[in-house]
Amino acid sequence: MSEYWARYWKHRATRRRFLGGAAAATAGAAGLALVGCGGEEEAPSPTPAPASPTPAGPTPTPTPVDPFANAKRGGILNVASTGDPPTLDPYGNLSFLTKGFAAYVYSRLFMYEAGPGIAYGENRPVPDLAESAEPNADGSEWVIKLKPNAKFHNVAPVNGRNVTIEDVKFSWGRMTAETTPNRSQVAFVERVEFPDATTVKFILKSPNAAFLDYLADANLFWIMPKEADGGFNPAEKAIGSGPFILKEYVASQSFTFDSNRNWHFEGFPLIDGVKLAIIPEYATRLAQFLAGNLDVVDINPNDLAQARDQVKDLQLIGIVPQLLSFIYFDPKPNTYWRDPRFRRAVSMALDRDALTDIGYNVKKLRDAGFDVGAPWNNIIPAGMTRWWLDPKSPDMGEGRAYFEYNVAEAKKLLEAVGYKGEPIKYQYTNNRYGATFNDIAEATQAYLAQAGINVQTEVQDYSSVYITQTFVGNFDGIAFGYETPFPEAGSYLIRFFTEDPLNHSKVNDPRLKEIALKQQATVDEEERRALFHEAQKINGVEMYYIPNQAGAGTTWTGIQPWVKNAVEFTLYNTPGYGDPTETVPFIWLDRA
Repeated sequence: MSEYWARYWKHRATRRRFLGGAAAATAGAAGLALVGCGGEEEAPSPTPAPASPTPAGPTPTPTPVDPFANAKRGGILNVASTGDPPTLDPYGNLSFLTKGFAAYVYSRLFMYEAGPGIAYGENRPVPDLAESAEPNADGSEWVIKLKPNAKFHNVAPVNGRNVTIEDVKFSWGRMTAETTPNRSQVAFVERVEFPDATTVKFILKSPNAAFLDYLADANLFWIMPKEADGGFNPAEKAIGSGPFILKEYVASQSFTFDSNRNWHFEGFPLIDGVKLAIIPEYATRLAQFLAGNLDVVDINPNDLAQARDQVKDLQLIGIVPQLLSFIYFDPKPNTYWRDPRFRRAVSMALDRDALTDIGYNVKKLRDAGFDVGAPWNNIIPAGMTRWWLDPKSPDMGEGRAYFEYNVAEAKKLLEAVGYKGEPIKYQYTNNRYGATFNDIAEATQAYLAQAGINVQTEVQDYSSVYITQTFVGNFDGIAFGYETPFPEAGSYLIRFFTEDPLNHSKVNDPRLKEIALKQQATVDEEERRALFHEAQKINGVEMYYIPNQAGAGTTWTGIQPWVKNAVEFTLYNTPGYGDPTETVPFIWLDRA
């Protein structure tokens, strides 16, 4: 075992949360090993990274395996996307397709760690463009130094120059501009200073327990070259400092990426590039995977046994994701859903166990020997186990009853608010989120109708209607969709219960707003968890946003046997949208 990996595992065994021990900010920088060049030959063992301080006290002695011991270079990774992004500009809209694209090309100051020993949901921020991060005594100020070796892609008009503090300054301006949909997520920052050519200083309004998570969140702060201000149009062209260089984009067909051989994590990516085909139809994606034309695919639970039987040595990653689907209501006054009894009726109309089985084939997969989870989402998704409160738990208090399937009580509540069967629009999109979401969306409509709600279904186009109108609160009636899969739980409370422009139903509850703001400044993990639990209990009673079961079951990623390191790095399965930076560069292909 290399000296590097000895230190890596020691770091994993003793790592502390940021603000619980700020020195961990730099200790995580070495979480990515270095390999030398070598064409198609085997890559040599990782180059040792700079030593980090050894914490005091006894240290466990793990027995790790070097995941790069037999690494090979070369080859193109063939994957698929469900559609075209509405724009290539990561500050241009909210689409997961745009954010996922950005992670191939652009860098952040921090990213999420991945690799051996790091379970899904336990990912923590580690430096990307940052070299170090140092807080002051109370965590209200952070000084971040840039890596000296980070360069932009060698594409005009940027031409491979170094990433500078001017680029960070320009990008922060874009992040906080009035036109940026997610700007409210960083409203806790009082100001940003740039004291010298390699330093950025964040001054917060108060200490924030998740500050580095916000810098790692692929929904938020991407570092773009200042030339994006007039030198090129970032909505149509992408030049970043990330692991892959955009070579070609043909709308409705594919993206082609070349590996960035000057990436600031020397020696990576191991592959030569990525071909990202645009295949909206799930059946076509699966067929292409089964034929060996795609290396990675999402697999519907109903097709899992077939894939296992048909693909020899199939690799599978199964997780309960940090993904929340939810029912929400238009924010207009004088509607039935301004009364909490109507909202409770909607929640009680849902048979959550049956919905989970519809979406995730729970019973049959368990009978076939698969390990399948089926928890219920709360307003914090079930996959976010550190902060999630089980709706079935007695700790939910009064709200527990409103999660239970009870059609008779739902009908009584509807009658009590005076609802007499007037038509109500029920809207969702079915051309981006996949078969599981679509099945649960259709079944949800049936459950609402069974309870006596006269729902008139409108299936919306994702790009032109749903993500640009309904998701931002411009709609009538009832909507169903996925929330942004925030990697940090506090972002859910900020979005749902503050003046966030994307507070979809414009909820204004002083109790929940206070909790949303207080949790940001609460450093003690147990105290912070108590705040999250309290917010989930309050929403469970009020049902401002009604958690649903898409995202709460075990989801599956199928990986061809020739894709190496995929399971170790949970390929395409880190929280949020950062996988093209956090996992893809560290896999390799061996089709021999």
